[in-house]
Amino acid sequence: MAEVIYNDDSIRSLDWKEHIRLRPGMYIGKLGDGSAQDDGIYVLLKEIVDNSIDEFVMGTGKTIEITLSEQKVNVRDYGRGIPLGKVIDCVSKINTGGKYDSNAFQKSVGLNGVGTKAVNALSTSFTVQSYRDGKTKKVEFSKGEIVTEQPVIDTTQRNGTAITFYPDETIFRNYHYIPDFVESMVWNYVFLNTGLTVNFNNQKYFSERGLYDLLSKFNKPEEIRYPIIHMIGPDIEIAMTHGQQYGEDYHSFVNGQHTTQGGTHQAAFRAAVVKTVREFYKKEFDASDVRSSIIAAISVRVQEPVFESQTKTKLGSQNMGPEGPSVATFINDFVKKELDDYLHKNKEVADALEKRILQSERERKDIAGIKKLANDRAKKASLHNKKLRDCKVHFNTPHEKRYETTLFITEGDSASGSITKSRDVDCQAVFSLKGKPLNCYELTKKVVYENEEFNLLQHALNIEDGLEGLHYNNIVIATDADVDGMHIRLLMMTFFLQFFPDLVKAGHVYILQTPLFRVRNKKETIYCYSDEERRNAIEKLGNKPEITRFKGLGEISPDEFGLFIGKDIRLDPVILKDQTIKSLLEYYMGKNTPDRQQHIIRNLRIEKDEVTEEPKVITEEVA
Repeated sequence: MAEVIYNDDSIRSLDWKEHIRLRPGMYIGKLGDGSAQDDGIYVLLKEIVDNSIDEFVMGTGKTIEITLSEQKVNVRDYGRGIPLGKVIDCVSKINTGGKYDSNAFQKSVGLNGVGTKAVNALSTSFTVQSYRDGKTKKVEFSKGEIVTEQPVIDTTQRNGTAITFYPDETIFRNYHYIPDFVESMVWNYVFLNTGLTVNFNNQKYFSERGLYDLLSKFNKPEEIRYPIIHMIGPDIEIAMTHGQQYGEDYHSFVNGQHTTQGGTHQAAFRAAVVKTVREFYKKEFDASDVRSSIIAAISVRVQEPVFESQTKTKLGSQNMGPEGPSVATFINDFVKKELDDYLHKNKEVADALEKRILQSERERKDIAGIKKLANDRAKKASLHNKKLRDCKVHFNTPHEKRYETTLFITEGDSASGSITKSRDVDCQAVFSLKGKPLNCYELTKKVVYENEEFNLLQHALNIEDGLEGLHYNNIVIATDADVDGMHIRLLMMTFFLQFFPDLVKAGHVYILQTPLFRVRNKKETIYCYSDEERRNAIEKLGNKPEITRFKGLGEISPDEFGLFIGKDIRLDPVILKDQTIKSLLEYYMGKNTPDRQQHIIRNLRIEKDEVTEEPKVITEEVA
């Protein structure tokens, strides 16, 4: 074996842009193609908008304009504008920015001087233009390198900063922005910054009552147990109520950053609510009964926040600032005073809250016996669980592949066999369903323990007690592209929405796209996911290529399947918009209502399959 030479020549120093491009995950988390709300392209957008938000927080720039296509991003704010002499440094020199001056930015989102530079380095085109006191300067970069630099000239434009960028397709493969994800981000910005107007693709977003509006938007009055309690104090805002759903639903923020994985502030709030409620009612309620069905939003402003990663999805700070109280003490004292005062002043709300807690207690005790039996069975089954083919890495463990952890939920043994043979055993697991799962719409959570398949799935995901221990970042429903496969998709989505809606809200649930056709000649093979792609492939290959129609996942060989669940995997995220879960499930999974019958009749059409020449019935989704 040849000796490996290790000397002075082995040591290499990378400049800032080379390091970001070589190790992008260190700066923006996972890369992705835009199908998940925590993919890198959304982090790039956030890094730019966060700078504009910081200007608003400092009292300048009440409007931010965001224009977005599938691949191009433009953000214009009306803050003070980057000082013209420092435009290049602020977007291309690490550890350079105005946020190190604590007088200018006391409680900013980004303090490390990396965010905008990462966007610059990871974009094929990045243009920054600053408008300041009648003058403007514009610089264009590509992958962090200056392409053109225009001198300072006069302008009539209002003060502020405009940034346009195109994420690099060699890093974010086949990426596209999903407007629903960006719209959700924009709503959070305006909820957290009352008085701010964001114009996103020519639509105006604005909030007058902050976190109260956040809860109101996603929870109709008839679906909550009592009016939203809204509490505001210096550096803290909380809105809370209880609903009808299972589990706990939190929206938590630090300095305007959506901490999707919670952190010290969310944990402190959960503990403070239980402590305050127990003291108010003078009863030692079980903590799970107090928090069951809670719907809450909490926002705090922390000086010099410590996040657990550059993507800032989980707060690690123990204190509110270098000389401030602990996060737990600050939040506990606030909740103890404000919530206790509110409950004393609003007896109807206090009575409604107690009834909700007692109902949760009854439900918990009702399923206690069967829950113990089911958990015992699940523990035994986990040793020889034939339904689950697990992977080595889990989402709740520190590992560079934790964001890639995926559980494929498949129908039948043939499909699960193909995926199992072609998967990445480090981070891809497979759970095999036997036939069609139960339609659990309007059933109680008792069915999760009574139904062996649901119970084993719950344990495979490790979500019985919340999302903190979730084993897989991506839960992918992988079914055939036929009527039965579509039905199984609906039944599985019903299961998650009925009993674990926070999984869907947190963006963990997806539908796997698999090719419908294989078009090939002797030189090339093209896999097609739609009729349009098939027609394009036929035109490209010409001379009557061989066309195969995949009717089920089991027909796809393991070697081929590996192509569809690897780096080029296509996933459709399950996104909840303004529609409430109850109304959504009632329409699609409830009794066959006249509304649904009319929807099917209006959108039913029959056309001939161009490959098999057989008629096929198609229902267009327009709801």
